[in-house]
Amino acid sequence: MYTHLEQRYSPRPPVTVATLQKMKADGERIACLTAYDASFAMLLDQAGVDFVLVGDSLGMVIQGHETTVPVTMEHMLYHTRAVARGLARPFLVTDLPFMSYATPEIALANSVRLMQEGGAKMVKLESGASQLNIVEFLARHDIPVCAHIGLKPQSVHKVGGFRVQGREQEAAERMRATARELQDAGADIVLLECIPAALGATIAADLSVPVIGIGAGGDVDGQILVLYDILDITPGRKPKFAHNFMAGAGSPLAAIQAYVTAVKERSYPAAEHCF
Repeated sequence: MYTHLEQRYSPRPPVTVATLQKMKADGERIACLTAYDASFAMLLDQAGVDFVLVGDSLGMVIQGHETTVPVTMEHMLYHTRAVARGLARPFLVTDLPFMSYATPEIALANSVRLMQEGGAKMVKLESGASQLNIVEFLARHDIPVCAHIGLKPQSVHKVGGFRVQGREQEAAERMRATARELQDAGADIVLLECIPAALGATIAADLSVPVIGIGAGGDVDGQILVLYDILDITPGRKPKFAHNFMAGAGSPLAAIQAYVTAVKERSYPAAEHCF
C-alpha cells in the first residue's frame, strides 16, 4: 500500500536532506541538474542524478525570455508537477520565482503551494542578508530551504548584468558571512553561482550543510548545470562554466550519465570552467 515507504528499502531509495548531508560528510560529490518536464526528469533519474532543480531558468531556456524575471508561480507549479511525475530517486527542489517571497508570509504560502500542489521537497530562494528572516521563518515552519547567493539572476537588473560576484576581498568576506548566517538561519543547502573557485572552496569548508556550485569551482560539495546546456540545446553563447556533454555521447541519456560520472570523479569542472 505505502509504495513510497517501500522505496526506502529498495536498491535506489529516494534522496533526502539526510542523504545529501551524508554525501557531504563522506566527501561524495552531489550531481545536480535542472529539469522542466517529465520526460527529461525520467532520464535524469535513470542516469543517477541526485538532486533535480525546477529552475526559474525555464524563463530563458523554455519561454525565450532574456531573464528569469517574467516567470510566475503558476509557471513554477506547472513545471514542478510535470517533473515530479518523472522522478523516483532524485531530490526535487523548486525555485521561488521573482517577488514570490517578498515577505515571510508570502514566502510561506508559496512554498506550501510548491510542496503540496507541485510535489517539491525543498524550495530555493535567491538570498542575502535581507532574506535571513524569510529563511528563518520558513525553517521554523519545517520548510526545507536552499539559499542561493553569488550571482542572483532575479537581481540582474539591479546588479547590471550577469557577472562574476565576490572577486574583491570585501565582497568575498561579506559573502562568506552571509553564507554562515543563512546556514544559522536554517538553510539546509547553500547554492553558489558564478564566484571565484577559491571562494567557493572556502565557503564549502566553512559550512556544515551541503554547498552546491554553478560556476563556483570544483571544491564545493556538488555541481549543478542547466540541462539544456549540457545537451548542447541552448542556442548562442553559453556560460564559461557550461560543458557540452553531448559531444561524443550516443544519446541524451549517455550525456547525462557522462555528466554524473564527471561530477562524481571530479573531472568536472575543469580549470577552464572556473573563475
